[in-house]
Amino acid sequence: MGLTLETTTSIIGVVLAAIALGSALGGRAADRFDPRLLLTALFAGGGVLALLTAPLVRLLGEKELGAIVVAGLALVPPAAVLSAVTPTVARMQLSDLGRSGTVVGRLSAWATAGALAGTFGTGFVLVPLLSVTTSLLIAGGLLILVAVAFGIYAGVMGAGRAAAVTLLGAAAAAALVAVSSPCEVESDYHCATVTADPARDSGRVLVLDDLRHSYVDLGDPRHLEFEYVRWLADSIDGLRPGPLDAVFAGGGGFTLPRWLLTERPGSRAQVLEVDADVTALARRRLGLRTSRALRVTTGDARVTLRRMPTASADVVVGDAFGAEAVPWHLATAEWMGDVRRVLRPGGLYALNVIDRGSLSLFRAEAATLLREFRDVRAVGLPGPDGPNLILLASDRPLPRTVGSTARGARTFDRRAVRRLAGDAEPLRDDDAPADQLLSTAG
Repeated sequence: MGLTLETTTSIIGVVLAAIALGSALGGRAADRFDPRLLLTALFAGGGVLALLTAPLVRLLGEKELGAIVVAGLALVPPAAVLSAVTPTVARMQLSDLGRSGTVVGRLSAWATAGALAGTFGTGFVLVPLLSVTTSLLIAGGLLILVAVAFGIYAGVMGAGRAAAVTLLGAAAAAALVAVSSPCEVESDYHCATVTADPARDSGRVLVLDDLRHSYVDLGDPRHLEFEYVRWLADSIDGLRPGPLDAVFAGGGGFTLPRWLLTERPGSRAQVLEVDADVTALARRRLGLRTSRALRVTTGDARVTLRRMPTASADVVVGDAFGAEAVPWHLATAEWMGDVRRVLRPGGLYALNVIDRGSLSLFRAEAATLLREFRDVRAVGLPGPDGPNLILLASDRPLPRTVGSTARGARTFDRRAVRRLAGDAEPLRDDDAPADQLLSTAG
């Protein structure tokens, strides 16, 4: 589904709605049914549904149903069922109305403590140490185990029911294992896969989520398959001859850094890549070899760029994405101010932007660069109509050769870029809705 603001917001909103629904319905059910039997059913049902979340996401995520729909179908059932546990336990505990406040307060405190433990435990323990499948097998298995143990203890589950619940859990676990992830690597940030190019034996394509992110020719680093990469290379080639010091915000397949080192011997490339798993995949499948000339720093580019010395780079390339949008914190005037600090006088900042339709995000990025840099150009298809467009900026007038003469490409000068930007507002840390601008581009 991609890791975007819309995806995260959809998941949080849907789960909160499910918690509210489950709490309300659970409280009503606890007043009508035997709480012991209900609690046993909730633990068992929650365990089975938890095991089925990943298979549902994997099957539905490829059907382009939208983040809210997929989150609703996969996450509402387990979240609602498990949220009904608290009011059911409250019903069992409220035998003395004189202590109702104490009971409700204690249960609320334990529920909050559990939520905190789940949040920190998942982020700091489960995600780094275990796969999603393993984590869900453990969580679902524990819930089913609790259901069986409590049901037998409370006298509401015999051997037949215990066997039926266990078999149902085993079936759900089998589905979890059988429905494999479409990802070769499922990192904290991306679903990453490398595919072969049937038209070129040495060609490999890095796919991040649903985006063909990078193309690498294992036998020829000079081969640049994607148009926008050729535009970037043309623009870099338009600078002074000789070796260059370059910083790349976003590594992916490391296509352009390897091109630079081959095309301009003696150059140095520093790549800022947030996803260590993508870097490892590039080493394993895309022939990446780091050296003194090609270094990789793992971490958020906004943070790692601050460690770069002032006036240390001839080129900074922005090619980082969260799904199709430039990460908002790498799109603002504050970020570009740090880029300008790292660039040498007359250095080039080249930014890859994906946009369509009304080009709302592209126009906002252009407006931001126009405010921060003396000279700004753009490269794209006639129109331009995307989806990839390149913005070029410098604190001094760029050489006339900076741009692209590739077939079909068109270079826009500062005056044309200003017309394209129109009345768009520059992006700032205080106001940078990059995902929303892209989503309204159609």
